[in-house]
Amino acid sequence: MKYILQDLKVNINNNIYLKDPESSDLGKKIVEFSILLINDIGFDSFTFKKLGAKIGSNESSIYRYFENKHKLLLYLTSWYWGWLEYQLVFTTNSISDAKEKLTKAIEIITRTTKEDSAFSHINEVLLNKIVINEYSKSYLTKEVDNENKEGYFSIYKRLINRIKDMIIEVDNTYRYPTSLASTVAEGALHQHFLRDHFSSLTDCDDQITPTTYFIDLVFNSLNHTTNG
Repeated sequence: MKYILQDLKVNINNNIYLKDPESSDLGKKIVEFSILLINDIGFDSFTFKKLGAKIGSNESSIYRYFENKHKLLLYLTSWYWGWLEYQLVFTTNSISDAKEKLTKAIEIITRTTKEDSAFSHINEVLLNKIVINEYSKSYLTKEVDNENKEGYFSIYKRLINRIKDMIIEVDNTYRYPTSLASTVAEGALHQHFLRDHFSSLTDCDDQITPTTYFIDLVFNSLNHTTNG
């Protein structure tokens, strides 16, 4: 998979950006250092002026790529979900057993992120932390319905549908496959956040990972339906 991913380009809705940041060295630098800066100071404190100072470029040059920092966050989170989707597809493609395939998918969606050397300008570990802490800010807005119609969240929704289809493969009588699939993806972010910040509100720790929890949750839900 490592060698396949070296040629990977995550196709992000071109309405999210004004100029494709992958098309130039400056664009890649904007992406690279925005991840570093948002991780360092948080999205609320992040501005294009601060990013410009960080990369030694005029603030106006960043606006040639992104209309505002909200669109930049949409770009970063879309890239993350697309990167995760490719991992899921390539890793599970050759698995024929439905339960084994779903288990592997849950592992990919919920595990702690490791850096991928195929993308030198994107630190996936830090981007994962940003998604855990900031992803909800990309859709908890007044514009969410219009942005959804424009396809801004299509990559994330496609990933959820892939998991849903795997759940149905395991148990096509289960009545809530989409809800369960979205619970795994959203819940994984939440469990990682709780483990890092509100440890008394989760059973996940150094021994019990979110992956362990969600594999147990999913298959107990399906087993309950089957056995019931």
